[in-house]
Amino acid sequence: MATARDGVGGGANAVRGVPPITVATRVSYGAGAIANGIKNAAFTTYLLFFYSQIIGVPAGIVSAAVALTLLVDAVADPLLGRWSDMTRSRWGRRHPFIYGAALPTALFFLLAWFPPAGMTDLQMGVWIFATAALTRMSISAFEIATSAMTPEMTDDYRERTRLFSLRWWFGYAGTYGFTTLCLLTFFAATPEYPRGQLNPDGYPGFAIAGALTILAVILICGIGTHNRIPHLRQAEVRAERTPLLGHLREMGAALRNRAFLAIFGFGVLKYSAIGLYSATNLFFATYLFQLNATQLAILTIDSLVAATIAAPLAPVMSAWIGKRASSMIFAIAGVAIGLSPLLLSYMGWFFVPGDPWLVPTLFAIGAIYGAMVAISLINTSSMLADVVEDSAVRTGRHEAGTFFAASSFMQQCSTAIGIFLAGRLLVWSDFPARPAPGQVSEEAIRSLVIHYIPCSIGLWTLGALILLFYPITRAKHESNVAALRAREAEARAVEMDNSALLGPVR
Repeated sequence: MATARDGVGGGANAVRGVPPITVATRVSYGAGAIANGIKNAAFTTYLLFFYSQIIGVPAGIVSAAVALTLLVDAVADPLLGRWSDMTRSRWGRRHPFIYGAALPTALFFLLAWFPPAGMTDLQMGVWIFATAALTRMSISAFEIATSAMTPEMTDDYRERTRLFSLRWWFGYAGTYGFTTLCLLTFFAATPEYPRGQLNPDGYPGFAIAGALTILAVILICGIGTHNRIPHLRQAEVRAERTPLLGHLREMGAALRNRAFLAIFGFGVLKYSAIGLYSATNLFFATYLFQLNATQLAILTIDSLVAATIAAPLAPVMSAWIGKRASSMIFAIAGVAIGLSPLLLSYMGWFFVPGDPWLVPTLFAIGAIYGAMVAISLINTSSMLADVVEDSAVRTGRHEAGTFFAASSFMQQCSTAIGIFLAGRLLVWSDFPARPAPGQVSEEAIRSLVIHYIPCSIGLWTLGALILLFYPITRAKHESNVAALRAREAEARAVEMDNSALLGPVR
């Protein structure tokens, strides 16, 4: 077990004389999520649209190239998480990865939007795969390290949800705030392109702004939380070097945790659904509701409203009905509300394009749906932090990096699966690549809608049901924390005895 010098939790901070987390540190920590938010917005919403509708690459090739990046994630994410858990440096075990990820993430993100001219469709697919995989791997190093800091910053059941609420809010700000600004600037309507998202000239500025913002917020996160390094848990000192099989056995023992497996199962299905939604949303907005860039920017703001509602409510819901129940209930109910415009449009009962009530209604539904889903996502993230202590009670090792690496892999590969599913739906609906104005038929749009609805609600519902197997309640978590504190107190007592005797106990 790690000794008291090796780690602290939120509840134990006062006992160990650790200074409280300042507002500036909290904001810096949360702001780092903007980077992943921008990457998610760009890769899940715009990448498929850009390459299929602007460049003219078949949607099947684009979606397959993105989906194949999960092979890289499957290897890179667990290694990054384990590497982070085992690192000992003067900057701790998390910050070297935060600082090291800043420039590569920004560079590879930028390259994804500047494919070389003259390539065949297959070569384009290889380019998409390479740049997307390198971007995902770089940002995984950052995300795994910062997420793994949360259970090390506090062990309080509700406080963790507050920290994740802040992080999710900034993540939404990155995803939807950046998208809104881009829709109003780079994708603003022009006489030639009344729907600015179809304007090829908007994408270079979009890519450069995204890369620079990613670089800035990663550095802000690292510098702003640098003062917490002395108070974060350090990697344990091992007398002997652990062989590769030993690392794999320890990782396997951690990841067999029942609570983690329940979260992982839910996550695979929910992030596949999120990837599917993000990849198809711009198609529905452009061709079903026929929205221009200004209207899209207005509707993007509803997600910021949703995050602002969800951030304070998520801790309240976790305290009232528990993290598991709130994650399940708000996921299913929220998605059912979010799908209503598509279902009603298919049945001919919704506002038609151009109706003055269309955008306000979509905004209200989007805010409600988004807030409910965000509450589910926040509480699920907080549940994963609680798994760290549950595993430590059984294994004696605090392996937050391993768990959040597995979560990062799950999120990225599942989102890629969602994008792949979106490509399949477009193929099944005979959706044209790089269509001329008016070329997309009503039959293709209706086919996309009716394929999408059951796929989305099915993924969310099955995923939520898997959470029934998650066993950690608030009482169980507090019991785990108490057991770990008792072990640490015993370790400190032994260390003091050894020091008093001027040698180790034999």
